[in-house]
Parts: sequence; C-alpha cells; structure tokens
Amino acid sequence: MQGFRFAAEDEFSHAPTQDSNFNESVYTNAFDRDGRFGGWMRLGNRVNEGYAELSVCLYLPDGRVACQFGRPPITTNSKHDAGGLRYAVHTPLQHVEMRYSGEVIVLADPNALRDPKTAFANEPRRDCEVVFACRAVSPIHGGEPLSADQETMYGRNFSLGHFNQHTSVSGHIKIGEELFELDGNGWRDHSWGPRFWTNIYFYRLFIANFGPDRGFMLLKITGRDGVTRRCGVLQFDGEYEEITDLDVWTQWTAMKEPRAVKLGVRTAQRAVRIDGEITTLLPLRNRRKDGGAVLESRIAEGFTRWQWGDRTGSGMSEYIEILEDGIPVGFPL
Repeated sequence: MQGFRFAAEDEFSHAPTQDSNFNESVYTNAFDRDGRFGGWMRLGNRVNEGYAELSVCLYLPDGRVACQFGRPPITTNSKHDAGGLRYAVHTPLQHVEMRYSGEVIVLADPNALRDPKTAFANEPRRDCEVVFACRAVSPIHGGEPLSADQETMYGRNFSLGHFNQHTSVSGHIKIGEELFELDGNGWRDHSWGPRFWTNIYFYRLFIANFGPDRGFMLLKITGRDGVTRRCGVLQFDGEYEEITDLDVWTQWTAMKEPRAVKLGVRTAQRAVRIDGEITTLLPLRNRRKDGGAVLESRIAEGFTRWQWGDRTGSGMSEYIEILEDGIPVGFPL
C-alpha cells in the first residue's frame, strides 16, 4: 500500500504516546462457511485512561445475539488481555488467536440493546467461551504513514497506524450448553494512535469473505468538511487489488438503519457489483462528554449475507455516524 510502512513488529504492542486518548486495539471476526453464525470481538487498550474497551458480539443461527461489553482495568499496553478477552500472536503476519471466557447476555431480540442498561439488567446471562484461531489467506493491507501529510484509513484523529487482513478461522462458540464448531472465514485488524469514536463524522464499512480466495474490505468515509474518501481492497484469487472507485446505495428501515446495500466497485483490473442483505443488526452507540456538550454516535453492526456474481459470502456492514438532534448525520447517504 503506497505511502505506508509495515513491519512484522507492528503485530505487537506499540509504545503509547502522551495523548490521553491513546488507543491500541485488535479486532477479529469469523463466520461459518454456510453463513449461519459467527461474530466479532474487539479489545482496545486505553492505557493512559486506565481501562480497555471490551466488545464480544455473537450472531447465532436462530437470530439470537449474545454479547458482552465492558471497561476492564489495565495498567499496561504490553499485551491485550483484559476482562476474559485475550489476543495472542503465534506467527506474525500468519497466525493469531483471540479467546474469550466469561459471561454474555443472550438476546432473543437484538433491539433490546436500544436500552442497554435495561437489557443488561434483565436479559438472561450465560457462561461463554469463544475461540477464533485466525490464519492468513491474504497479504497485510495498511500500516503507518510515511509522511505527515499522508491521510490514514480512518483519519489521523481516529488512528495513526492501521492494518488488516483476511483470514480462515477455526475454533468454536460455546454459550451455556450450546456448542457451535467453527470452520470458516474472517477478517482482522489492528490499530494504534489517538482515538475518540465521535471523531468519525460518518462512514460505511463493508467486510466480506467468499472463501479463502475472495473477499473485500471497503470504506466510504465523510468528514465534517463534507469531503468523502473511498478506499479499500477487493481480494481476487488471493491477491489484493486497491479500489479506484466505490458507489454505495443503502436500503433503509423506518428507523433510519441499514437493511440492505448495493455496492459498485472498481479496481484497475475489474468492475463488479456486490449486493448485501443485513440479516441481523446490533444497534450500538458511543457517548462522551466534550466540555459541556454530550457527543453521541450510533454504531450499527450488521451481520450481512453478500452476493458477488455466483459467489455467496458472509461478513459485516458497519455504519458509524454522529447523531445530531437524534438523527444520524449520514442518512440517507
């Protein structure tokens, strides 16, 4: 990727800057080959603030969702291991593993998360164990910018360094007595630098696998100045192709949330049409105080079934945007 540097050492933790909101996060997702179930896990170290952001979100075959969120205390950025969620690098660039052992709430209706305080007080809790063993099926994409004027993937006020990679994934999800053996595909990323979630004005991120040889990571991101960037990759025959253009058309629900999406994607090698149906949506949010104001973002996390020509795949659609007077600023784009 032009304009960025990456080394195997970037798989591991970086020295925190003096920024109070320094964050170093690792993320993995995984879905079974038939697209029946899967999920994602993230642990973001905010060592200068004394805690980590923990997220575990699991999409079950019958439409239920199991999840956990927390801010377990940490005192070091030397590892990602907090609140029962642990990340390990076995072979840099090739093999990483993420494990969770702890409690989740199980939601028959994901809409219960619109009132997370009530959901965590009233919804049933179960013991949970998740193992995602992730092995590379693509090159690394991204890194740290080589120059001060090089824009980063999400913008310099969200993360300085960032890389991602498509994977094959083995492991399992166990919730109470239910066991789901996993032999599928996924994607991972790792980022570091200052971060506030509400620094994102609005973006649409799309991730998918269609087997070990084909997938994509596509981002359309708009700043407060109205300038929109399109970036990402198609994975074709195992290789990454940088995109040159991206069109996004979203079908919305009455609640201004994504239900389906159509993508037009162009690289130097090909132009393709990809369709996605969001089968389960988690309505998440992030809030922080900025002086006397409260800033709020909606984070819509959609388990998505994708169609690319004759290939069917699974992955995620992620819509993040600031709310102004309760309205997402990117709607209906």
